[in-house]
Amino acid sequence: MTMTPDFDLPTPFIGLREVVASEIDEYNHVNNAVYVQWLDRAAWEHSAVLGLPVARCVELDRGMAVVRSIIGYLRPALLGDVVEIATWLLPGNGRLRVARRFQVRRQSDGVTLARAEIEYACIELSSGRPMRWPAEFHTCYAPLAPVVAAHAELAPL
Repeated sequence: MTMTPDFDLPTPFIGLREVVASEIDEYNHVNNAVYVQWLDRAAWEHSAVLGLPVARCVELDRGMAVVRSIIGYLRPALLGDVVEIATWLLPGNGRLRVARRFQVRRQSDGVTLARAEIEYACIELSSGRPMRWPAEFHTCYAPLAPVVAAHAELAPL
């Protein structure tokens, strides 16, 4: 199995962010709520790359809504830091729910700042009711085999 250096799992999708002043809180570091926004943005960007941009989800009247989040904050991000937000699709039941793993690293030294796992459920956007995945979701949200194998070896968050 080939691992991407310093990432928990192989073949991550990686989004980059530079920490800006509006993300800094009274303790002079990135506020925890900002991490949630970063994870959300990375999931949207990854979904678009996989073939499910927001516009397509709206056409299908289906989307993924957060059901549960586990986030471990390990180190602070500071003003001017460039952070890498890595995400992977995890194995799941593939009918209604999907989970993602995230790892946030500071680019300059590779230090992991946070890790998260977020579980999503498919909903009908027009009603907000849970719905089974449309065929496109099965194709786009299938986890990669190397990720499935490596995830089985990771300790839970």
